[in-house]
Amino acid sequence: MTQLDTRPTDTVDTAGAAPELPRRRGLVVFLAVLGGFLLTIAWSASFVDSVIGGTVANGLLGHDAEEAAITGVGAGVGFAFVSGLAGTFTACNVAVFGTVAPLLGGAGGRWHRLRAVLTPLLWLFAGMAVVSAAYGVVVGLVGTGMPQFDTAPSTPGELSPRSIQSMVVFGAVGLAMTYLGLATLGLVRDPFARISARLPHARLVFFGALVGAFLIGRPFPLFRKLFRDAAEAHDPLYGAAAFVLQSVGNLAVLAVLLFLTTWLAGGRLRGWFAANPARLTVVGASALLVAGVFTFLYWDVRLLAVREIIPWYPVAPWV
Repeated sequence: MTQLDTRPTDTVDTAGAAPELPRRRGLVVFLAVLGGFLLTIAWSASFVDSVIGGTVANGLLGHDAEEAAITGVGAGVGFAFVSGLAGTFTACNVAVFGTVAPLLGGAGGRWHRLRAVLTPLLWLFAGMAVVSAAYGVVVGLVGTGMPQFDTAPSTPGELSPRSIQSMVVFGAVGLAMTYLGLATLGLVRDPFARISARLPHARLVFFGALVGAFLIGRPFPLFRKLFRDAAEAHDPLYGAAAFVLQSVGNLAVLAVLLFLTTWLAGGRLRGWFAANPARLTVVGASALLVAGVFTFLYWDVRLLAVREIIPWYPVAPWV
């Protein structure tokens, strides 16, 4: 990410100075794009959604999360957070890795580095919460008439309104992250170059908004169940609270992993970045490009092949 408050300095950078660029930028782009493409080939949604997501949710809730009814607001709030945790490693959330990966390697002692990571995460949460809450309000008011409320199976050769919604949302998220990855490398204009001088956290808030937007197109079975519950409740406040907690659950595991990495290896990472400052640019750009290319190809190209609208897309034998 360009100037993403992540360079190995003692404080968050607010000056908006340009990051140091690697010499072989074309190679960085090629490898990152290739990585995102290969990830679409290997990704098994059924394994991640059912085996990982379903197992985690069932274990935390103590019952079949997909089959058991959500009874009451309290149960709905708990289900929202648990389903968010369970959905951490779904295809939607690959993009989250691109937003948090460059936050490593701050300077100072361990507690100082942890505080330096916490501040960006809070700004990320701010953007995420605004979008999640706003969508929750919309669902609470008109959700039963929205495409995500429909549970009819998809028909080969056709795109359901639910699929179109996912394609539009995740396609836009993927393209945005891909563009910002290229901007990190100085290959295209950085849209945050000017505003960052006055609003240094604007980039993080924007990335948080992208994370919150996952809910608008998300087909994860447990989220669809939460969506239908919020829509049928016709309570905008409940919808907003449930969706914000779902997004918090999405981010919680990654935040813990980020804190642990910073605590255990932050000093070594700082030294590695300091030895060649361009490495931080490579990490940020690569994370965004891999996540962006994966998100766009998986949801806008591979989905067309799954629906038998285009003739073929390569997938691994286990998919």
